[in-house]
Amino acid sequence: MKNIIFLFLILSQIVVAQQKQMSLEDAILGKYSYLQPQGIPAQKWRGSESFTYIESGDLWEENAKTGAKQQILSSQELKDISGNKIYSFTNYKWLNKNELFLTGLRSFAKFKLESKELTIISYEPGFDNLDFCEANSTVAFTKENDLYIQNNSHGLVRVTSDGGNGIVNGSYVHRREFGIYKGTFWSNSGNYLAFYRKDESMVRDYPLIDYMAREAELKSVKYPMAGMASHYVQLGIYNVNTKETFFLKTTEPNDHYLTNITWSPDEKSIYLMELNREQNHLKLNEYNVESGELVKTILEEKKETYVEPLTPIQFSNINPNEFYYLSRNDGWMHLYKYSLKSKELKQISKGDWEITELLGLGSKEKYAFVEATKDSPVERNLYRISLSDGKVIKLNREGGLHKGLLSPDGDYLVDSWSSKNVPLTIDLISGTGKSSRELANAENPLKNYQLGENTLFSIKANDGETNLFCRMIKPVDFDPFKKYPVIVYVYGGPHSQMVMDNWLNNARWWQYYMASKGFISFTMDNRGTYNRGEKFENIIHRQLGNYESQDQMKGIDYLKSLPYVDKSRIGVHGWSYGGFMTLNLFLKNPGVFKVAVAGGPVVDWSLYEIMYGERYMDTPESNEKGYFNANMLNFVPGLEGELMLVHGVQDETVVMQNSMKFLRECVSKKKQVDFFAYPVHPHNVRGVDRVHLMEKVSNYFLDNL
Repeated sequence: MKNIIFLFLILSQIVVAQQKQMSLEDAILGKYSYLQPQGIPAQKWRGSESFTYIESGDLWEENAKTGAKQQILSSQELKDISGNKIYSFTNYKWLNKNELFLTGLRSFAKFKLESKELTIISYEPGFDNLDFCEANSTVAFTKENDLYIQNNSHGLVRVTSDGGNGIVNGSYVHRREFGIYKGTFWSNSGNYLAFYRKDESMVRDYPLIDYMAREAELKSVKYPMAGMASHYVQLGIYNVNTKETFFLKTTEPNDHYLTNITWSPDEKSIYLMELNREQNHLKLNEYNVESGELVKTILEEKKETYVEPLTPIQFSNINPNEFYYLSRNDGWMHLYKYSLKSKELKQISKGDWEITELLGLGSKEKYAFVEATKDSPVERNLYRISLSDGKVIKLNREGGLHKGLLSPDGDYLVDSWSSKNVPLTIDLISGTGKSSRELANAENPLKNYQLGENTLFSIKANDGETNLFCRMIKPVDFDPFKKYPVIVYVYGGPHSQMVMDNWLNNARWWQYYMASKGFISFTMDNRGTYNRGEKFENIIHRQLGNYESQDQMKGIDYLKSLPYVDKSRIGVHGWSYGGFMTLNLFLKNPGVFKVAVAGGPVVDWSLYEIMYGERYMDTPESNEKGYFNANMLNFVPGLEGELMLVHGVQDETVVMQNSMKFLRECVSKKKQVDFFAYPVHPHNVRGVDRVHLMEKVSNYFLDNL
């Protein structure tokens, strides 16, 4: 027996010796490249019977029912047909079963598969915000703040000519809040183009310095801060046939928000959600396309905290007088159906869970297919919801994080999913959930690495009732009889969820790297984070940093209760909102944390932009107490231990003024602090320079913790 045990120990040591330790390059660069699980690239449905994908650069098709595969077009054939103007299938999509949409070098293209006919729509270099209309083969784009359209029939047409001096046409507005990611919106048949016009001349120029020039250059941006003047947004309508433009006659004050643009199926009306500056009163308004006049207000939502519209309404494909939309009207993100004729609003899904994505309705429109948190807040599963009675059926079999790609008729879904020990699996499942077959199962790219044990669990929030989900990674070769230092990685703000039941419990690989250096890594999603309902999230309203910190300190209490945690060696690190939380925890709990690294931190919320800042904090004038308690300058006297701030010099999200004011306050209060700036980088340090950043962060903990 002794010989067997001895042999087992020797073999175990050999296996461990053969395993790799994660390097910093692996953790930062490898995660998104050479260590990424390999799936099936660029899956798209071609009608309802088959889906396509890219393999070795070529376009392949698989029959959903039989599994039969065939190559339908090679990249070489595409190059030959296009004369090398279109050389790959990047960003392809099917316009119909026989016609592909492709992108190329300064061009878009339509390709008819059967006839091999290729139509290229070119555009001039130097244009931005490209938006192609499938219906009329016209591309919209912007240059120097003006809007243009171009097609092969009419050439280049200038839509606006007033761009510049604070006027911006055809680009995103409201700093990409409220689900906004673009500034142009084609009507269904391509007869009209709606576009944003932003007047930010009343917003003061905010200075950013480019230190890389021979003589440092001033590059100003518009950065409206909480409580100050905001930009003025209009929605223009351009008639492609008459070449006339007019603007909707919105009735709200100039500094309100226009978002979630939707065209009616007949192109006679346009719908948008209008939100007051206080962000607590939403109106879904219908406007006449020919006159720009308000037709009527369809729906309204009012909240004591805030309303945050994120998705446009979606018209029914079988009844043009009905539409669907997602709302937290009852406190949870659910699906609603509205009839323009009867003015009836029907709630389709109900319960203490959230729909995180509406995948589609199917051609017969009997069911809604969704991703949702019904089984668990840390999972995303696929469900079919009956539009008649709200009955919910789970479609996938295994738990985890599932992303569905629904066929047009709703008969099939391509389900790409992962869980803690499953890097990536792709299944084809039926729309009834009764059948499933595996399409791909990725190999574990970390199978030869020695990783610390990763566990997901929950603890109670500071209210003693709410479950908060946590992730802990223990050091490599963990010994329960030893004492280990802990690094708490925190974000803690709205629209975040750090702990999930996907591969490796959604861990940052840097945490594995630090585990290989002997640290315990801990992360928790406090109240105020996402996908847990309105009450869970909105508790932070007007008092950022309060409840989040209370909950994070319950996590610290849990850590201190563990016999293998060294209570005298606890550190904290976070970026952006996480940088704010790092300072909040470090300064308001002196002596608890020995080391902290705050990256791109919001120090004073009155220095943050209007759209996000006022949603959660209102204005500095109307919420003096909230702004005071969330201003880290007021808590510098509590600074104990080692603190480093890191900031991108060109940061347009959390301007470096935050860190500069904090450093000045540390000097005036005779508090020592470390600081490092990243020239040329905006809010996040990306690319190969991120390895430098995380080496600096890692060394700070290694040297001081």
